[in-house]
Amino acid sequence: MCLSALNPNTRAIVPGAPKVQQTTELQRPLQIPIHPQLLTLRTSQPTLEHHGTGYDLTNSVFSPDGRNFQVEYAVKAVENGGTSIGIRCKDGVVLAVEKIITSKLLKAGANKRIATIDRHVGAVSSGLVPDGRHFVSRARDEAASWRSTYKTPITTKDLASRMGGYLQAYTLYSSVRPFGITAIVAGWDSELELPVDGQVGSGPSIGSGGKVEGMTFGGPGLYMIEPSGMYWGYYGAATGKGRQTAKAELEKLDLAALKLSLQDGVKEAAKIIYVAHADNKDKEFELEMTWISNLDGPTKGRHQEVPKDILEEAENLAKKYLEGEDDEETKDDDKPAEGDKMEE
Repeated sequence: MCLSALNPNTRAIVPGAPKVQQTTELQRPLQIPIHPQLLTLRTSQPTLEHHGTGYDLTNSVFSPDGRNFQVEYAVKAVENGGTSIGIRCKDGVVLAVEKIITSKLLKAGANKRIATIDRHVGAVSSGLVPDGRHFVSRARDEAASWRSTYKTPITTKDLASRMGGYLQAYTLYSSVRPFGITAIVAGWDSELELPVDGQVGSGPSIGSGGKVEGMTFGGPGLYMIEPSGMYWGYYGAATGKGRQTAKAELEKLDLAALKLSLQDGVKEAAKIIYVAHADNKDKEFELEMTWISNLDGPTKGRHQEVPKDILEEAENLAKKYLEGEDDEETKDDDKPAEGDKMEE
């Protein structure tokens, strides 16, 4: 029996005839209809240049437009933290921070956010709390190393410079990530030539403590260090969630004139923290504040907590200030509009 009779799709092979390629149903490509929404998703995929995909996997890579996305993400972490401020006064420096209370079981006064770096220097940070603790630990090592090497306390500027370099190093290598904090460092540098053990520096123009003779030194110092390692000197600094409101309030004080006393600086710092927290009223917070005073006394030039009675007085004044603002807003809302007056 002929095979072609059994299978109708099989043709008889004729000697010398050209070969014809047979296509069966299994060999034909399947054509599956695609839903229009799937086509939209395929055409709307984000590109690398716009969303940083592929350029944000490591902090040692820049995007085509020169951005470092890992550092920008660290800045976002800072913006979600509590508000921290520093105020430079004529006779001292004030540091304050807004500590959000995440649970009613937390003990009041625990989990300090402001730390002492050296006897005359303090620091506060906004952002990731563990990163802030590591920052403080490293800053203490730098201050101790400076004191051991030069036999004199480290200046606020030199500490900010060293810590800025330390944070910047964490933006250079793919094995580490940037610090998720912005730190404010405050200190009071001695205005006098400090006696040291042995000769510091070289040449006749260098005196004790490595200071150039005839120049003015010392006084209050305030620096803010960003996740990128950049640091600047400030008369008033603010960072964290309420930084924009806090900066607006600081600009009203004319701090560059250095006429604000330390006592008034404490009151202004409390008011600024309360005003900045007004946009987040649904969450309770605790105000932590320290100062470095140059006033005569046993604590002159030392970083310490603001006395409890002074802090409570400052908080009460801040609460009254907010209540007064709320009353004024209520009065403005109760006033009839001009159009309503004309209708009457």
